Amino acid sequence: MKKTIYTAIAITVFFLSSCSDDKGERNPYLLEAQFSFDINLNLPKYNGLTIPGNAVYIDDPTVGIRGILVINAGGSFYAWEASCPNHAPNDCSTMEIEGGTNCRCNCEDYEYSLFNGQMLNRPDTEERTYDLLFYQTQKSGSTLRVYNN
Repeated sequence: MKKTIYTAIAITVFFLSSCSDDKGERNPYLLEAQFSFDINLNLPKYNGLTIPGNAVYIDDPTVGIRGILVINAGGSFYAWEASCPNHAPNDCSTMEIEGGTNCRCNCEDYEYSLFNGQMLNRPDTEERTYDLLFYQTQKSGSTLRVYNN
């Protein structure tokens, strides 16, 4: 009887200690911004997104941390956080679109693809680097919804 109780306690302790307190954060430098933003593709401001290969920066304080970068990938849309994923947001961390399909962080000159979010010039270092932070998209007619909830 005592052996059964000790076994039950040991199993319970094992399972409780293996539980994670991970809150689903994908990047230690960037907080998870909760938002939903509708883009009207008929507006001149966003009309470039109707052409495959075009990207826009949306600088809106209610969207993401430092805004979002959105690209038309020819049949699907991808949205990314505009703050560099490899350090906490600061004066130089808002990325800029380069060449239409890439973006660059001016702090370290890291460059990322807007098609897949991967860093293109990953440094040869032991330190972990992060790719762009992805946001969900959903297209309905001429409206593109970008969200993270």
